[in-house]
Amino acid sequence: MPLLHILILALLQGVTEFLPISSSGHLVLAWEYFDQAGWQVPQQSQSDRLTIDIAVHVGTLGAVCLYFWRDLWVMALGLGKLLVGQWTPGARLAFLVVLATLPVVGAGYLLKDYVTDALHGNIALVAWTTIGFGVLLLVADRIGMTVRRVEHITVFQALFIGASQILALIPGTSRSGITMTAARFFGYERPEAARFSLLLSIPAILGAGTLIGLELRETGDMRLQYEALVAAGVAFVAALIAIALMIRWLRTAGFMPFVIYRIALGVALLVWAT
Repeated sequence: MPLLHILILALLQGVTEFLPISSSGHLVLAWEYFDQAGWQVPQQSQSDRLTIDIAVHVGTLGAVCLYFWRDLWVMALGLGKLLVGQWTPGARLAFLVVLATLPVVGAGYLLKDYVTDALHGNIALVAWTTIGFGVLLLVADRIGMTVRRVEHITVFQALFIGASQILALIPGTSRSGITMTAARFFGYERPEAARFSLLLSIPAILGAGTLIGLELRETGDMRLQYEALVAAGVAFVAALIAIALMIRWLRTAGFMPFVIYRIALGVALLVWAT
């Protein structure tokens, strides 16, 4: 694949992965544009496309791990103390993150083939989900209180927020967007809603990245390995910047800019699809 296309996909993924605007929807649109714009893009198998998509996700995983290294360190220490019978806040947070991940793991396993075959590439669907879940984010942000932090999260709330990720299997929904929306409905402060959402992304991306990494190694395709490495590196840098800017913004402002962007993008996509 040409370097320009790799850079576009990696930058797009890096910037959109953790913003509540749907990275998967943007990647669907990018591939659709490559296919329709007349660019000289070599034929790519679905497996190669999936490899590049997962590679950029792995790059963003590195970014979120670096940004939240303190939380990860506290969780790791908590798990260590759990081995000697001590239940600490770090162990509790690690438990809730894992617990919240289970619903989407099960749903993803059962629905993966259907979602891939039936939903991806549907521009009209991406448009409507972009608009609809953008409006839902606005409602949650307006009516949700700002009194809770991640340390206050309950088992039920963690499961509910985690289960909301199932909706993100539909392109255009946004995994980060729907989890932040659910957290805001429960009254979590905006930066805290983003914090828990991003922590939830770690096991999900880690699992997918590990599987595709093993498959890629078995292929022995050096070209594809190089492309995946470049894509992951660019996505890492872009995601780290995007996370820092988003958290800084949410400390003093709300989600309105993201809502406006989603609605504008959705309308533009509807025009394109007709």
